[in-house]
Amino acid sequence: MRYPSSLVNSAVIGIFVTAFQLVHAAPSPEATSSTEVTPTPPPPSADDSEPQKIIIRAERLNETDERRTSTASKLIFGREELDRNGDTSVTEILKRLPGVTIGGRPGRGGQVRMRGLGNGYTQILLNGERPPAGFSLDSLPPDQVERIEVIRGAVAEFSTQAIAGTINVVLREGYKQAQTQWRINDAMESGNHDPSLSVTHSGDAGALNYSLTASVSQNIQVDDVLTRNQTQNNAGVVSEDQRLAEQSKRTRTGINVSPRFNYRFDGGDTLMFQPFVVVFRNVSDGKTRLTEPIGISPYANELSTGTTDTYFARGFGNYQHKIDGGARLEIKFGLGQGKTDTDATREQFDATNLLLRTLVDTSTNKDSNANFGGKYSSPLGDGHTFATGWDTEFSKRSQQKISLANGIPRFAASGDDYDSQTRKLAAFAQDEWDISKTWSAYFGLRWEGVQTQSDSSLVRVKNTSSVFSPLLHGVWRLPELSATGRDQIRMSLTKSYRPPALADLIALPSLADVNTPSSPDRTGNPNLKPELATGLDLAFEHYLGRSGVMSAGLFRRQISDLMRRDITLQNDLSGTLGPRWVSTPQNIGKATTSGIELEAKCQLSDFMTDAPAVDLRANYSHFWSKVDSIPGPNNRLDQQAKQTANLGLDYRLRSLPLTLGGGLNWTPAYTVQTTTTQAVSVGVKRQFDLYGLWKFTPNAQLRLSANNALADDSLSGSQFVGTTFTQTSNVVAQTYTLWSLKLEIKI
Repeated sequence: MRYPSSLVNSAVIGIFVTAFQLVHAAPSPEATSSTEVTPTPPPPSADDSEPQKIIIRAERLNETDERRTSTASKLIFGREELDRNGDTSVTEILKRLPGVTIGGRPGRGGQVRMRGLGNGYTQILLNGERPPAGFSLDSLPPDQVERIEVIRGAVAEFSTQAIAGTINVVLREGYKQAQTQWRINDAMESGNHDPSLSVTHSGDAGALNYSLTASVSQNIQVDDVLTRNQTQNNAGVVSEDQRLAEQSKRTRTGINVSPRFNYRFDGGDTLMFQPFVVVFRNVSDGKTRLTEPIGISPYANELSTGTTDTYFARGFGNYQHKIDGGARLEIKFGLGQGKTDTDATREQFDATNLLLRTLVDTSTNKDSNANFGGKYSSPLGDGHTFATGWDTEFSKRSQQKISLANGIPRFAASGDDYDSQTRKLAAFAQDEWDISKTWSAYFGLRWEGVQTQSDSSLVRVKNTSSVFSPLLHGVWRLPELSATGRDQIRMSLTKSYRPPALADLIALPSLADVNTPSSPDRTGNPNLKPELATGLDLAFEHYLGRSGVMSAGLFRRQISDLMRRDITLQNDLSGTLGPRWVSTPQNIGKATTSGIELEAKCQLSDFMTDAPAVDLRANYSHFWSKVDSIPGPNNRLDQQAKQTANLGLDYRLRSLPLTLGGGLNWTPAYTVQTTTTQAVSVGVKRQFDLYGLWKFTPNAQLRLSANNALADDSLSGSQFVGTTFTQTSNVVAQTYTLWSLKLEIKI
């Protein structure tokens, strides 16, 4: 569905006018705070004639209470969970959360997947906004994060590009008192030191409250990977047997800066601005030995070097204006810019060490983006709030890629400029209502329109789509049926979608060095349509003590216009290379996915008196999926594991200021039939982490941790079944234990 620019402009102008009128409305009295206020009567006075004193005590809800009182399912993990194991990256924290898996090898981070689904199914937000292009959670130090919110069902306030769910990473917020925190860390992997230093300083100056978080780090990683590719005909005769032994080393140095400023005006309005700046450099070198007892080897040895320089800056702004009657107008805005320069050189030699070819790949990506939005909310009664708002976003990417073999371009458009633009416009309304003491409901509607356009010397791409998403969440509290009085049942019915990624739309080729069905070239498809999903969620939650919870949930998603890459043999892809195996995305039909999610988080004292100070955490998820147009077995959604589980324990010694703990993350092996001709397999993944924490004083502590203590090899593979031959590929990658020693001091 297309939307004319005149209609879009009129809508935006109308929204701006309304916002301007609301901002200039008469100032209102103080609105009710979101914290709980409990009046505590004083003890009886001997003299009844004296006036009684009432003490007002406000306490902020903890993460468990916020989860319980939210109508839409939302899990919140604060600093206690973020600091627990002394992780060096945010992705290592996420792997322990219920229903979350991480692609890639243990200890190496990777793509974040909720309910086993990645590749755009899981929405990643930074301060409630889409992060800038080039941003990776692997590059974000945990010290700069205030909390992580996991939202399992789509909500109108955020984009509904969340078929699996949303993970919102909230950066460090302002502090109530002036203090300085230092974190000095040294990690070691495979004999290489990875030092880092992080500092957070907070304070205030009159109506201005501020905090500054900055970190500098170095990370060295080594890889040792063995790949075997084998091709045989239908009679079982092997025609090709390739073995690649790759060794590489990468050194990453980076600086992250994230200040935050909060200003409170006399009338009660507030203005927040939080810049976020990341600068880092990756330097790599490696060597590959290719042996081929059967077949013709394209080379025998390869030496590679590469450098990637990246920076991006993003500014988040938020202005809140109070209006008569408890209403509130919130204006949010943001600007961002980034650049990535990559240079890679590979020299390939024959068995006599004679140079055969030199491959040079250079690319430059420049990204800029801006967003502007707002939300007007107004109480309609006790426990009843209506809100409406809008979001606009504009992003631009300029890309140039040069790929040479012995100085000759490897594809026709090598060196050309690719410019792409994405425009997004959204409007939403939501109604949250505590209907009674036992029932709460959330009704939401969101419309989103996305237009992507790209220009190059060879092709012009334009893709426009729009999605309308109705959303319904409900909570039924069961005080009369439960022992704690806080048990509840959740229900959600949502519409969500997954738009095509920019790289899947633009036909900019990515060429494989050894072109096979298991390592094909990749190109885009400008005619892709977004995937649409109808979702149903049910969950039961049982709360224990102050922060304990046990829950069991079910979910189902029905997806249409599923996107999947298809591998075909195409003639003369670039005009110079001849027939090549090419992977191209297509819309292939319908799919369904469903699952169960179990979680338990409690203290041993919740079940027995005089119990030791032990905290327990456990979760288990089982996923099913089916792609209609692909024959079984294993016709599952791409990269979705069948199961995942976590088990964790923390023990605080009473005789010493020492806490010991650890966790086990487990994902069994699985196979996915990605197309009618290709299947992908992933080996079992077991990651065992340990830590010890010694508190010298309330303001000084030392933490020793071991990440990926088992250091199991990572196994993966693929199989392509053609009409006359079958090709298999098996990969064995070594993993390593990461030891870390961190000193934390508060001043």
